[in-house]
Amino acid sequence: MSNRRPRVFMMDLWATVPYYTAYLSKALLAQGVNVTVGSISYYLDADCFSSRGIKVDPGLLDAVGKFPLPRLPRRVLKLLEALLNLFALTLRFQINPPDIIHVQFLPMLKWSLPLDFWFLEFCRMRGSRIVLTVHDLLPHDTGETYKQTFLKLYRMVDGIICHSGNVKARLETEFSVPEGKISVIPHGPFFYDRPSAAPEQTPPSIEAKPGPVMVLWQGIVFPYKGVDLLLLAWQKVELQCANCLLTIAGTGTPELLEQIRSEVKRLELTRVELQLRFVSTEELVALYRAADVVVYPYRAITTSGALATGLALGKTIVASDLPVFRELLVNRENALLVDSQNSVELADALIELVQDEALRKRLAGKVREMNFGDQSWLSIVQKTIQAYDSVLSPGHRSTSK
Repeated sequence: MSNRRPRVFMMDLWATVPYYTAYLSKALLAQGVNVTVGSISYYLDADCFSSRGIKVDPGLLDAVGKFPLPRLPRRVLKLLEALLNLFALTLRFQINPPDIIHVQFLPMLKWSLPLDFWFLEFCRMRGSRIVLTVHDLLPHDTGETYKQTFLKLYRMVDGIICHSGNVKARLETEFSVPEGKISVIPHGPFFYDRPSAAPEQTPPSIEAKPGPVMVLWQGIVFPYKGVDLLLLAWQKVELQCANCLLTIAGTGTPELLEQIRSEVKRLELTRVELQLRFVSTEELVALYRAADVVVYPYRAITTSGALATGLALGKTIVASDLPVFRELLVNRENALLVDSQNSVELADALIELVQDEALRKRLAGKVREMNFGDQSWLSIVQKTIQAYDSVLSPGHRSTSK
């Protein structure tokens, strides 16, 4: 190939993983890669892209994400907007296709709509190479319902980026993806470069101040993320530790959020603070910096942006003993790892950290030594460019089918 940087269309048309798309695109642009960010505005954070110097170009329309709408109308309108954008991009790429379509997420696959497949096949016919980042091997909490759909996707694309050796091995064994088609590139951190909210903008409940040892769970609520297991464990923590507070911060479906509220009442927990809403990036950074311990009690995981944030901000970590986590965390070296199904083991780890300040400081110090910030994204971009070069090399296409 020539020495010029490839023209890349970064495809996340529904803004499904907006922060990952924004941070990766910003880092690629900083290295001179010609990236067009194919995303709409993120409805929960209108400045997600613009605050990082990125102008989005989804094809034709970027309207739905700019208005506060109820969940169902928003989804319907996002579907219509996505269809119009796909049509506009099809016309554009008929004339001037990019070298690389870097796909971050294809939400329509779960609805058995073939339009995403058709669009990618069209782009391949026009000469574009398709690179896919695997954020979830299969949609979480769906079993193998969509396995055949994702098997087809993994076979169709020219290159796959995943975030761990464990996921690479599963792609090879469970989906028969050739080893040479896969690049393992770590997940980068979020929000490490953002300031905390100014004191006058920070809710009193998340101000950093002397008080109980604060344990934080943060993220979008899904069953696989183990909040129910954490609450069960916290019942034991409350019985043994008076100087503790569990903060659960994040959004999710109304049904799941109500389940959390009901479980707190059922277990008669008294030292739990619920921030069940979208937390701005400034508030989120303030929360992480105020937390003494960050907990990731996941039952399963392909990758975790929340963990990357905890690492970047140098926090004391408790996490499930899962293969993906073990690639970054070593038990009692830079974190405490616990059985992903055992609430008692989780409780014991939390109790130990609440009661042992020296251990908290030692584990956090080891995390800070990992230097999980700007240098991480620089390395990620270099490896991403190598993945692009690989799929653009002569003869690569013959290995991708």
